Amino acid sequence: MAIDPNLQLPICDHKPAAYDGPSRDEVIALRKQYVSPGVITYYKDPLMIVEGKMQYLWDETGRRYLDAFAGIVTVSVGHCHPKVLEKVNAQTGKLQHTTTIYLHPTIGQFAEKLAGEMPEGLSRSYFTNSGSEANEVAILSAREHTGNTDVIALRNGYHGGTSVPMSLTAHGTWKFPSNPSVGVHHALPGYCYRCPFDLEYPSCGLKCAYDVENVIRYQTPGQIACFIGEPIQGVGGTVTPPKEYFQVVYDIVRKHGGICIADEVQGGFGRTGEHYWSHQNYGVVPDGITMAKGMGNGVPLGGFTTTPQISEAMAKRIHFNTFGGNPVSMTQGLATLEVIEEEGIQENARVVGGRLKEGLLELQEKHPLIGDVRGLGLMLGVELVRDRKSKEPANTEAADVMERMKERGVIIGKGGLYGNTLRIKPPMCLTADDADYLVMSLDETLNELSNNT
Repeated sequence: MAIDPNLQLPICDHKPAAYDGPSRDEVIALRKQYVSPGVITYYKDPLMIVEGKMQYLWDETGRRYLDAFAGIVTVSVGHCHPKVLEKVNAQTGKLQHTTTIYLHPTIGQFAEKLAGEMPEGLSRSYFTNSGSEANEVAILSAREHTGNTDVIALRNGYHGGTSVPMSLTAHGTWKFPSNPSVGVHHALPGYCYRCPFDLEYPSCGLKCAYDVENVIRYQTPGQIACFIGEPIQGVGGTVTPPKEYFQVVYDIVRKHGGICIADEVQGGFGRTGEHYWSHQNYGVVPDGITMAKGMGNGVPLGGFTTTPQISEAMAKRIHFNTFGGNPVSMTQGLATLEVIEEEGIQENARVVGGRLKEGLLELQEKHPLIGDVRGLGLMLGVELVRDRKSKEPANTEAADVMERMKERGVIIGKGGLYGNTLRIKPPMCLTADDADYLVMSLDETLNELSNNT
């Protein structure tokens, strides 16, 4: 692998501490012996990360990496952000855990701050530990509120790994054979690059969006509990639908008695740049929003925010989450939202994300392997294909690109049903220099890959 010595990561003044923990071989041995084989790793030679600061990570040897995947779209304002750490450390020194059956100020303070960022009418929050749990609560709330059972989700969507969210997920690789999908139906997403009708937008007439009505008519009693969809599909490969897609879908769903839920686990908190929530890019107002990941900048934290009326559904029985509303996670969530506001994180995602996307589009013109570049802000995807006409997925090539980017000090992810889409979703403190380095590294990687085939 020939790496240009002049291609260097941007200057960083953080000095990582010398690592003095178990050796890498010991870590691998412990993991193999005691950790479930279901806990996977990336890369042929797994990467060991021991320290992080803002958009950078360090391995046990002290080598630095640009984190362009943010712990799977989870670190929003930066690894170990000093303002977040200061408040969390103070809270941890006072009280690490109580439960919501007792009073503590942080849950109300965080809920109030979160409500201030919501569309009008969405003001009641139920906190969880993850996006999967948040989606469980959202579907339960919708079913109890409407009295209906059937749920509409989207093909190519991902909503989590627990029982109901796995049913909502429509990726065969993420669904266990024993997982039931009772009452869950999947409609077509707005995946223009792989349109099942082989049509082009806008002359397509948004047939994908109107498919929701067909699913409701043919596969349900005609009345549904809800529709849930990611405004931009994350695991599915940063699929970004036409601007009118969700307007059509939401109208159909409400006509059939359902409420509309936006899964903002990956797209929320300013990541798409132009708006705080990714659904706002489509001019719709959901009845509920699920969230996690960037909400807590790396801690286990999720939630469902909805209207007062829908929220009453959760009071019909006793429902309890031991760690939901924990004072430490609430403090970290509140501190994260404050940093997003105070440091212009959303605007940075818009500006630097725009610069990054522009660079990726220029690479598309140069490299035939790039079939499509899509996304908004710092939620971007690059779909690789072996042939632009047939659109044959270049999944092994995507894995190879990831390996070669790691050797250049850049960590990226992959997604899509075929694993052929590069997922580029860094911490939102990414700089213009970081974006340029990422593009130059990808350019060199694709050149190298092309020369070796």
